[in-house]
Amino acid sequence: MKRKIIRIDQDLCNGCGQCLPNCPEGALQLIDNKARLVSDLFCDGLGACIGTCPLGAIHVEEREAEPYDERRVMENIAAQGANVIRAHLDHLAAHDEQGYLEQARQYLREKGIPEPSAAPGAQAAPRSCPGLRELNRRGGKVPGAASEAGAETPSQLRTWPVQLHLLNPQSSMFDGAELLIAADCVPFAHASFHEDFVRGRIPIIFCPKLDHANEQYLAKLTAIFQLHDIRSLHIAHMEVPCCSGTTALVIQALARSGKDIPIHDYTISIQGRLLAKN
Repeated sequence: MKRKIIRIDQDLCNGCGQCLPNCPEGALQLIDNKARLVSDLFCDGLGACIGTCPLGAIHVEEREAEPYDERRVMENIAAQGANVIRAHLDHLAAHDEQGYLEQARQYLREKGIPEPSAAPGAQAAPRSCPGLRELNRRGGKVPGAASEAGAETPSQLRTWPVQLHLLNPQSSMFDGAELLIAADCVPFAHASFHEDFVRGRIPIIFCPKLDHANEQYLAKLTAIFQLHDIRSLHIAHMEVPCCSGTTALVIQALARSGKDIPIHDYTISIQGRLLAKN
């Protein structure tokens, strides 16, 4: 069957192993100093390992793979103890995989294994980091501009997160989207940023000079372009030379993806004026 499953770029992987603890399912192993996907059956394709890879070597792709088997996964997980079981259940709950979650709990009931809970007196950990919790309100009503003097100007933001480091390339928020890829100084300089740039688009922000994650960002943008039908790219950057790296990174990712997506490039002055549109 064709489904989403992780892919590890062996050229980028340095064998640090930081991804392994985030895969309690047992799909990853460190072999010959490289992280390897050892079983399609154990990989759920949700990408818990992606955010812990410091080099951006792990991506989600859609390809022919054996169907994910929750019962086989639970056989592997149950043998690793209560903490691993709890981590797996929380992982499924955080992604709202209710079907798999019920299968996992059914396995525990059949084997007479109690569902682990937090230690007595301990505060329950959040199911997922609030900064990573996805919000997609693209189908919701977009408010109009404030009409009364002094009235609050409404936000045009319809998706979350916006920082490239936190985004999941396989998210459905990118399906059929117009993307706004902006250097993170632009919203501070351009007063009508929401009305002029964010309205009707999915924003992605990063700093090409200070984030020090070019390879990771390049891989993420490439994956977003490859996995989704992107309608257009709108790149907004400041006039300062270092900010031109925003456009350069997007063009490089587009070339890697093999896609042909229309690009609109906007240059903003330090005073906040639109200097050029290409």
